[in-house]
Parts: sequence; C-alpha cells; structure tokens
Amino acid sequence: MTKLQGAVNSSGGTDRMLIERNLTELSLREWVLNAIDVLAGLWSHLRPAKTTSDEPLDGLILTILSQNTNDKNRDRAYELLRSRYPRWEDVLVTAETELAEVIKPAGLSNIKASRIKSVLGLITERFGSCSLKPLKGMKKEEIINFLSSLPGVGPKTVACVLLFDLGIPAFPVDTHVNRLCKRIGWVSPKSTPEETQKIMGSVIPADLYWSAHLDIISHGRNICVSRRPKCTICPLNARNLCLFVLEEKKGDKKI
Repeated sequence: MTKLQGAVNSSGGTDRMLIERNLTELSLREWVLNAIDVLAGLWSHLRPAKTTSDEPLDGLILTILSQNTNDKNRDRAYELLRSRYPRWEDVLVTAETELAEVIKPAGLSNIKASRIKSVLGLITERFGSCSLKPLKGMKKEEIINFLSSLPGVGPKTVACVLLFDLGIPAFPVDTHVNRLCKRIGWVSPKSTPEETQKIMGSVIPADLYWSAHLDIISHGRNICVSRRPKCTICPLNARNLCLFVLEEKKGDKKI
C-alpha cells in the first residue's frame, strides 16, 4: 500500500487534507511515475508500433496539419495532400490557394498552406532539396534550433518530429496533454503547453517519453475527457493520484 492509498478512510471516502499532504510528501517525480505506471497498465495495448520515419519531413508536415484540429481531420488532409502531390517538390511549386483547397479538412487551410510552402522553401534552401533526412546526422540541439526557426513550428511540433520521426527523446505537450497534466495537479492551472513540456520533460525519464505521451493521450480521450471526466472509473482516482476529484465541484469543470 502506498502513502496515497493509505489516505482512503474507513468509510470509503477520502480525507482531502491527508491526501493533499501525502501528495505533497511525494516528490513530483514519484507522483508522476506512479501515475504513468498505472496508465501504462491501462493503455499500453493501444500504442502503435514504435518506429522512426525514413523521411522526417513527412512527420513535420503532418504535425503542422494537426495544429488546432483533431486526428481525423489531420489524417484526411494529409491523405489528400499526398494523393495530389506525391513529392514535396510538387507542393513547393504549387499555388498557395490550390494547396489551401486541398488541405481544407485540416482547418485554417490558408494559414497552414502558407506555412507549409514557407517551410519547404527554407528546407530546400538549407539542404538543397525538400528533405529532412540530413537531420539524422545532426546533434539534437542543432535540430531543435533549425526546426524552431521554421514558421509555425513551436516546441510541441519540434518534440513530435524528434520523438516520432527521428527517435530522439523528447516529450511533446499539446493542449490535450496540458489539460490532463493541469487537471491531475502536476503543473499549475495556468501552465502553458510550453511550460508544461519543460516541467514534464524534466520529471519523466527519457526512456518513458514515448510511452507516457501516448498513454496520457489515450487516458484523455477515453476517461479524462475534456467535459464530464469519468472520475468514478478512473484508476488514478481510485489510487488517490489525482487532485481534481478533491476539488469542490461548482458546475462543470473544464480543466
């Protein structure tokens, strides 16, 4: 029995002050590791095969398309994009308005089309072709600096390319991961995705970045949903590893 499990009282309820004290006594690292171990047992079966990309540019464009939309719309837009333009060089020379029409399912298509064309142009200027394969021979900091210099590419996008396309440890935090980290209590309620990414990246061991990121996303999609989270069936709640359920409920919480 952990300290947190010991906070469950004889009546089956929870002693708010005791649980909060126990959470305080645990280091943030211990708290997070306990929780992600629980999430791994719950969601590891949903993880895809762990691979890296032959062409990291594919992942970069996919992540740009994912901004401010869901996976279904992102994937549809990417499918249409690659069907219409088999080579990235084809995208580079197409009209921006035409590109925007093709990727319309992703939303904000005019902005994303402009960013994609600018990104492809800068990559070609730097490496001589529409390819990010040269990144594989660069140091992590060099990769981060280059990707961060591209329009529309922020810390989350950089981390996604590092982790999923290059196999380099990084912990991406989007609005959904940030919401869950705030709700559980790992970071401040006012923490931005960028701030949360720095905190969680320093707390979670590098060899767990990939699995923890995916399991947190699965938990957010299936149990810790944005509205009306299913706290009564949440194993983090059952193990007293979440502060959200201890808060006084005043209407629907959207943290």
